[in-house]
Amino acid sequence: MPTLSIVIPAYNEERTIHLILDKVRLATLPSSWEKEVILINDCSKDNTEGAILRYKSEFPEFPIRYVAHEVNKGKGAALHTGIAHASGEYTIIQDADLEYDPEEYNILLVPILKGFADVVYGSRFMGGKPHRVLFFWHSIGNQFLTRISNIFTNLNLTDMETCYKLFRSDIIKNIRLKENRFGFEPEVTAKVARIEGVRIYEVGISYYGRTYAEGKKIGWRDGFRAIYCILKYNLWAK
Repeated sequence: MPTLSIVIPAYNEERTIHLILDKVRLATLPSSWEKEVILINDCSKDNTEGAILRYKSEFPEFPIRYVAHEVNKGKGAALHTGIAHASGEYTIIQDADLEYDPEEYNILLVPILKGFADVVYGSRFMGGKPHRVLFFWHSIGNQFLTRISNIFTNLNLTDMETCYKLFRSDIIKNIRLKENRFGFEPEVTAKVARIEGVRIYEVGISYYGRTYAEGKKIGWRDGFRAIYCILKYNLWAK
């Protein structure tokens, strides 16, 4: 019976963490598949921990493995922790905000179920799914970073920066990841691309983006860091 490990990094998500957990809990998976949630609280300053513990007590049958960082380390570090704790055959990244829809796990699983893929990216820039209209320069920046990444990896991705990345767990667990913040995306893409024989697919997904007032955290400095990471893990690592 295959298990999908769902890794959720959380930082200051007290107000909405229960909403994304509801969506994950209610999301359907293919017949005979099970879910395992690994939720990492990256030393939130609000009461994210209390909200998580209340949810666990309210739904004790829902398999949540809770891990708390004693100091704030960054999204990438939280993902490293979550991946290390994952025990399922497949691992997917899920942000704690409401920008991505867990009902679309099945869309990402299609190339896996058909035996075509080892890694699947969910693209916000392809397909006919709904997309919130926000931040022109963010979309230009994301596409720019993806193109630079593609130049070095020789992939033809449309959305390297997407949250939704689904991995065969043995693949992602065997990659030594270093980036502690938002550099996770270009680093993992560079390192996955170098795996001999790896089969990478991309599928279109929805995107319900949020504003900074609603809690969006990534900023322009992270874009410059992403460029550095693209060079570091592609050009300078060789």
